[in-house]
Amino acid sequence: MPRVPQTLDAEAVRSWCAGALAALGREREEIDAINVYPVADGDTGTNLYLTVESAARAADEAFAKRSPQAPDVAEIIRAMAHGALIGARGNSGTILSQLLRGMSAVLAEGGDGDHLARALASAAEAARRAVAHPVEGTLLTVADAAAAACAAGGELVTVARNAHDGARTALDATPGQLDVLRRAGVVDAGGRGLVAVLGALVEALTGETPAPSAEPPHAPVVLGDCPPEGGSGGPAYEVIYLLEADDTAVETLKARLDALGDSLVVVGGDGLWNVHVHVDDAGAAVEAGVEAGRPYRIRVTHFEARPEPAGRAVVAVLPGDGLAGLCAEAGATTLVARPGETPTGTDLAEAIRRAHAREVVLLPNDTELRQIAAAAAEQARAEGIRVALIPTRAAVQGIAALAVHEPDRRFDEDVVAMTAAAGATRYAELAVAERQSFTSAGVCQAGDVLGLIEGDVAVIGQDLTATAVTVLDRMLSAGGELVTLVVADDTPAALATTLEQHVRTTYLAVDTTVYHAGDGAPPLLIGVE
Repeated sequence: MPRVPQTLDAEAVRSWCAGALAALGREREEIDAINVYPVADGDTGTNLYLTVESAARAADEAFAKRSPQAPDVAEIIRAMAHGALIGARGNSGTILSQLLRGMSAVLAEGGDGDHLARALASAAEAARRAVAHPVEGTLLTVADAAAAACAAGGELVTVARNAHDGARTALDATPGQLDVLRRAGVVDAGGRGLVAVLGALVEALTGETPAPSAEPPHAPVVLGDCPPEGGSGGPAYEVIYLLEADDTAVETLKARLDALGDSLVVVGGDGLWNVHVHVDDAGAAVEAGVEAGRPYRIRVTHFEARPEPAGRAVVAVLPGDGLAGLCAEAGATTLVARPGETPTGTDLAEAIRRAHAREVVLLPNDTELRQIAAAAAEQARAEGIRVALIPTRAAVQGIAALAVHEPDRRFDEDVVAMTAAAGATRYAELAVAERQSFTSAGVCQAGDVLGLIEGDVAVIGQDLTATAVTVLDRMLSAGGELVTLVVADDTPAALATTLEQHVRTTYLAVDTTVYHAGDGAPPLLIGVE
């Protein structure tokens, strides 16, 4: 008979994380299938899984750092909460991260039953504060019920069981509280995920698997037939980012984002926040974050690009918010790569899942991402998604590929056409040298302007415009019909105008297109087709 702990220790927390991840892994597809609120996009189970995966990874890392000794419970609890915060995905995942953060502050003080009861109450209160407009019949309601069911405290296992039972009972009642659930004949997807997480806590403490929820039977849900509560439409984009900012700036940010859209959830504290909102103007949501502090790991998802888990989608990694918004408007699921913040295989695999399509074309748009993208594609294939990786080496190649994308033709034909368009696009980039270095064009000094063609330094100059003209001339010497210029926010506004004029007067048969990459992109990207 397994030992029943009287306090929540570090090993029990790690077991809880692992168990919650396993439970959500088993139930992910079923939770995705009943996801009809706040947006019927069929990814709540996946988002909860990825959030807990990040928490579990952080817990394991806390053990690895202290090996061979185990960390104390306060340390691993905080690691778990921080991991959930930085890895939170979607509306429900963001709320779950706040629940774990709310619990961590109390459990760091002690791990007995009374502390667990207080932790659940603190978590439910913190999660409700994080949501701009709380709605009953959701994960928040289930969290409240879990806290209320164990408010009297008691032994640790008793508190955990009472919380799970209270959450399960509240979950079964959610269709009577939210009309969109009643019409679809399902319980709340986020609430079901929380029941799984609390069930994993009971199992970690007792070794016993709790009985499943007695949720009402339901017919298969057709996602397109289940609009958000209160209307048949809804914002076009989901915007998520991490934000470094102080409390005062975040309060102002909440007001701005609340005016822009809905499903606003802002969680975190101590200078680090996870921001989630649904809006029609993705650029404005990101700009609001820039004004508040430093946003990063920005993810923009176009809801209309994935109305049903069928058809084809394009997933693209872009070097700036402007390009991400542009490609999202063209129907792509995008991932923004910041300087010094290379996307991980998990990030790319999640983006493929967010595309919510049976067939996905993946555009890494960076030579260094090719192996990472290949691993993410293999992971998605193992989940039953057909993925084609086009080894685009620059954003301009990705733009060229997306321009010829036609989801109505056969998958292989579409991939061939996109690959050909990318391969026919020569690319260049302007960068500023950070230190003295030996290059293929000679020795550069810190502050020199470097013109890279196909990844190799071809020109070293002191002036951005002069270097750009030299690079452009070298590329067009081999011919070309279309020049694509991608400029960053901090690039002088006159640069693009000067280059357009140069092409117009020097190369009469060549057209020019200019795009704005936004913040965080290289000063200039050039594509020649």
